[in-house]
Amino acid sequence: MLKRTSTVVWRGTGPKGTGTISTLSGALKDQPYSVNSRFVAEDGRAGTNPEELIAAAHASCFTMATAFQITNAGHEPTELSTVATVSMDKQDKGWTIVGIALEIEGSVPGLTADKFQALADEAKRTCPISRALAAVPITMTATFR
Repeated sequence: MLKRTSTVVWRGTGPKGTGTISTLSGALKDQPYSVNSRFVAEDGRAGTNPEELIAAAHASCFTMATAFQITNAGHEPTELSTVATVSMDKQDKGWTIVGIALEIEGSVPGLTADKFQALADEAKRTCPISRALAAVPITMTATFR
């Protein structure tokens, strides 16, 4: 069984407190986050937020899964590029993730656009992060170059 960890330290109240996020790999080390970085600052300079981290995790998992799908179909991608957008809405029960949009562009010699779409669809359906987030509507657009 694989296990990956992240550690969060929060100091202060919910509205005025601040926290830091660190990952076992060191990719994040005491990365700041707060209410401001989560709900106010759109430029990302105030720190990270959980939704951005979900988007990063989903984009990286889905892109790798697409690369495996393409490889298993006998092709070698030149480049795959994905943007994941996590959308939140304030509802009666509080802030809720209401959708995730994956937009992948790919260049794969010898592959057709239809086959690229089919392989990306399968990757979206089967990547571990997509399966973990199955309660959230996930859309995907594949652009073949």
